[in-house]
Amino acid sequence: MRKIITGAALVLATAVLTGCGSDDSPAPADKPATSAQPKAKAGGGSGEVKHEVTLEVLGTGTTSVYYNLDTNKMEQVQLPWKKTSTITLTTDAEKRAGLGVSVVPGSVTGSDGMLHAAPCVITVDGKKVADNQDGKSDKMCEYKVK
Repeated sequence: MRKIITGAALVLATAVLTGCGSDDSPAPADKPATSAQPKAKAGGGSGEVKHEVTLEVLGTGTTSVYYNLDTNKMEQVQLPWKKTSTITLTTDAEKRAGLGVSVVPGSVTGSDGMLHAAPCVITVDGKKVADNQDGKSDKMCEYKVK
């Protein structure tokens, strides 16, 4: 249980850090406002990069799932569980550093009767990029989408 709470704390920290660095405050009156968004490229391209990201928690029964995708949320879910979203990278910084996505699976009862982390998987554009070794690792599934 301690590992799940630690994982949840990591997800929340990731969520807070992902939101940091954005300054949506208005520009001072004595300075002209500038746009932080990249200019659209000639030829109609917006310069955006889109990726389809899927988070999965496998197994049977119900468990808690903490995730950071297009939103940060904790849900009590029926397994197997899946959430898919399109992540859009719009700035050069997002494209270079990436946006963090993660899922912290709750515990499920294993064949030995003991509680274990549920298996989790992250896929980006159909390719598996992270897992917790079928629940054998006590780490959460996380990935930087670039």
